[in-house]
Amino acid sequence: MVKEGIVDNLKTIYLKPYFQTDKLQIYNEDFLKIDCLEDNSIDLIVTSPPYNVDIHYNSYNDKMSYNDYLSFTKKYLEKCFNLAKEDGRFCLNIPLDKNKGGQQSVCADITTIAKQVGWRYHSTIIWNEQNISRRTAWGSWLSARAPYVIAPVEVIVVLYKKYWRKINYGKSDITKKEFIEWTSGVWNFMGESRKKIGHPAPFPVELPRRCIKLFSFVGDTVLDPFLGSGSTLIACAQTNRKGIGVEIDKNYCEIAKKRLIREGKITQFNFDSI
Repeated sequence: MVKEGIVDNLKTIYLKPYFQTDKLQIYNEDFLKIDCLEDNSIDLIVTSPPYNVDIHYNSYNDKMSYNDYLSFTKKYLEKCFNLAKEDGRFCLNIPLDKNKGGQQSVCADITTIAKQVGWRYHSTIIWNEQNISRRTAWGSWLSARAPYVIAPVEVIVVLYKKYWRKINYGKSDITKKEFIEWTSGVWNFMGESRKKIGHPAPFPVELPRRCIKLFSFVGDTVLDPFLGSGSTLIACAQTNRKGIGVEIDKNYCEIAKKRLIREGKITQFNFDSI
């Protein structure tokens, strides 16, 4: 038998998680192919999908044509839509725009696709990660001929499935100070170190932690379909939420597992007792 608290979000017990506790699960699977998650079961989705900027992942092509990238985006947005509850929410961390391989309005294009799929738009949070060193292109230097204007920020697009107001009341754990600061719509905190985490594009635990505390109740189920180094599940462990993470690369699953044990201060569930 699957332990109580996990079975309600699974169709079958035959897909063994890569790592599992009583409230958290990591699956080493392709999110677009995984079929063990129940539709209409997720309260909040928090994720940062690949940006298609030629980052060298182990198991993912991050250098698609832009049309192929948008096609891939539509597929995961559709799957997330089906998994979300009627009052489910989606915090999607994506670039505002990109200039590598040509200027593209990434945020606007992905938001448009999300609405076509069925998601409803609520708001956009600007994440100022205070790192201007990432800028690599200026266009025509000191000339009006063809300069590039690049905002050194990322965004978190906040979407919902059908109802923005939660159907059932739950326990909130957000403080007054956090609520006032985080509803301002501009978040200022540093990004995460690639070298420290061992992942080419990690995002800081602070990002999912804020999304989780602001947009979900204690005990809610949170999904990250592109788990990467595990930041979202660490935030779930720290805020007493149930968490499901899907990650295609086994090495990154192992990084996430070790971080959960170290930073989330949790222990692995013993499958021999199932």
